[in-house]
Amino acid sequence: MSARWPYRHVVSLLVVAAWLVAAPVPVATQMAPAASAAAESRSPAGAAAADFSIADVLEVRGTSVHDLSADGQWAVISYTSQRDRIGIDNHRFGDPTYVAPVLSEVRVMDTRTGQETPLFPVKRQIRGAAWSPDAALLALVVREGDDFRLALWERARSRLRMVSLPRGRILADNTALRWSDDGSRLFFATRTQSWRQEAAERFRHEVHGPIVVRSSDEPFLSWDEVRRLGLRQGVAVYQVRSGRVEELAPESMLGGWAVTDDGAWLRLHDDITEGTSYEQIFGRENRIRAVRLDTGDERVILDSDRGLTLRWSGDGRAWAFARDGKLLFGDLELDEPRTLAEPEPASPDTVAAEGEEGAADDRNRREERFSPVRLSHDGSLLVASNRRGLWLFDTATGEREQIVEQDPDDDEAPRWAVAEWSRDGQRIYLTYASRTEWDRGVYRYDRPTGQLTELTRGTRQLSGLRLSGDGETMLLNVADGARPADIHTADPDLSNMRRLTDTNPWLAERRLGDVELIDYLDADGRKLYGVLHYPADYQPGQRYPTVFIVYESYFDERFNSTVALLNANGYAVMQPSVHLERGYPGEGWLKGVTAAANRIIAMGVADPDRLGVHGTSYGGYATNLLIAQTSRFKAAINISGKTNMVSFYTDSPRLGTRNIHAPERSQDRIGGTLWEQPHKYLAHSAVMMADRIRTPLLLMTGQQDHNVTERTTSEMYYALRRLGRDVEWVSYIDGGHGMPRSTVEEAIDYHERILAWYDRYLKTDEEPGG
Repeated sequence: MSARWPYRHVVSLLVVAAWLVAAPVPVATQMAPAASAAAESRSPAGAAAADFSIADVLEVRGTSVHDLSADGQWAVISYTSQRDRIGIDNHRFGDPTYVAPVLSEVRVMDTRTGQETPLFPVKRQIRGAAWSPDAALLALVVREGDDFRLALWERARSRLRMVSLPRGRILADNTALRWSDDGSRLFFATRTQSWRQEAAERFRHEVHGPIVVRSSDEPFLSWDEVRRLGLRQGVAVYQVRSGRVEELAPESMLGGWAVTDDGAWLRLHDDITEGTSYEQIFGRENRIRAVRLDTGDERVILDSDRGLTLRWSGDGRAWAFARDGKLLFGDLELDEPRTLAEPEPASPDTVAAEGEEGAADDRNRREERFSPVRLSHDGSLLVASNRRGLWLFDTATGEREQIVEQDPDDDEAPRWAVAEWSRDGQRIYLTYASRTEWDRGVYRYDRPTGQLTELTRGTRQLSGLRLSGDGETMLLNVADGARPADIHTADPDLSNMRRLTDTNPWLAERRLGDVELIDYLDADGRKLYGVLHYPADYQPGQRYPTVFIVYESYFDERFNSTVALLNANGYAVMQPSVHLERGYPGEGWLKGVTAAANRIIAMGVADPDRLGVHGTSYGGYATNLLIAQTSRFKAAINISGKTNMVSFYTDSPRLGTRNIHAPERSQDRIGGTLWEQPHKYLAHSAVMMADRIRTPLLLMTGQQDHNVTERTTSEMYYALRRLGRDVEWVSYIDGGHGMPRSTVEEAIDYHERILAWYDRYLKTDEEPGG
């Protein structure tokens, strides 16, 4: 084990201890204002509201907008609850022919009146929806048994009919739906019946054998080969007038496809991946070619997209990307991509310069590197970003203007993102979000005037902006506080906003806790933020058992059923952010979570003797590392989190190289292979420090979890049992990653056990559940 690891732990513990000793004694005036006001204003009727229950967890619905008609009047929406997601067969994880069930109430909404029309008498599963340009027809990908069918809904008659495919063909379950701009043709992807048989047999062989041979002579890992079967598809077109389905491209290995608005060109992304990638999870390489549909002429427009992030115009004719520091633009009329921007080459004097002069020049060159963000519908304009903000490029001339300015040295500068763009290219909608408070907004950049105008600003969360093709109607999701979002409609300047859905009206009859954004300094003096959810019955001056739900970063308040359940049962819940350092991420949770605990103890909210902690997946891994470094928490729960980085490394074959990539290059932040950094793998394996754990630990796993396999979590159970510590392991035999979704009974059991574990260790005998 690295000598640096224990030293850094000692320093961290000393700093945290000093922070705790120096924490100010909380007084009533330090209470969270929002929570205090809410607690004082509750009416007797509100106090009589029911508690949020486990049954409620399964019934909370979310809304989705699948498509909006060009005139903005008609929207396809769906309502889906947690109960609607129950029934997954985790044994078939990785089977290319299997799609997990997700049932929804699917409806067509008139955005002008709010009236909703059900498309089916019962809940169904859809995987795509697209209006024809005149909104007379709605194309749907609908599940029937184990198959997906192409359906057309006639709006005038409110009639649904299925489209028959040629004999031996099935609809690709992951197909996109694309109408030609005159509405005469609908494009989609198909597969052969033989594909289904081959893919199912290949999966069965990998799982059941009886003899499975794997060799380094093969270019792909065996499970990569199984997964890649999902790339096999062809492209077909439905002729609306005749009702015929015609093949446009035979079944082949396609990383993607698209059709231009006018239906003249078919773009095919031919998969040319040569073998399993260890540099990118599910890494693929495509050659992109365009086929003229009337003549069959074709040309290669990009030899390889390896390492590139391509942005395509809405009409499918143009693309932009960055390579070797250059910002490039291409379209079907150009022989070669056009350079829009590139950093100025360093002069010989600058290359030779050292110290501040050389560093400043290098920084300026980095600030001139652009990344494409979004193309206008016709590809004539491009929004690109660099460290100094957002820029608008004319793709024909390369001229650019800055539309949002940002300070590259300000780590707390607000976040800007392109959310929508009018079809005529004249109006760009941008979302704004502060990184120091709950302050969000939507702005509009008007190209003719060059003005950036604030349309709305406040604490509400606005997401999913959709502008109709005619530019007259905006559809968006709006959430107030930590509550589920509802669909709203507004004029294009976001005036006259009104709510169209009341997705969970019964939640008004439940007691839900208030929420507050909290800032604190970690043990290194770094400012961090977290989200504090108050108990539903919160009373200022009273301290509460507090559960910390850990992962990486938290900032926005979002509705979380598990949080609401804990709040209803008398727990405060804190979602703290942490700073994770590459090579030493394990220290981040000690430095950040304990500092967050000190903060809310000082606020008078948390009882320092009744702190719990849990997390799921990476958060479960964090939980185990945290309680191996401190005994401040009196109860902990690890849900689907690894405990041994060594056994986790190269594990989970159904996800290819994911569990190799995570420690080497991505989330786990070890920064090298097991053989390059063995001491860091050991230092970040909580099971190696099991003898330091004094916190009672509940482990919850799914035996069919192919993300973090159960065996790496179970190692902690056997270690703690051997050491005589308090530990319990719950294995859901049919369960997968996270909350079990095989049956309703398992989902209920899962939540009951979480509450029971915290009640056992964090509540006194006088409290409910104690």
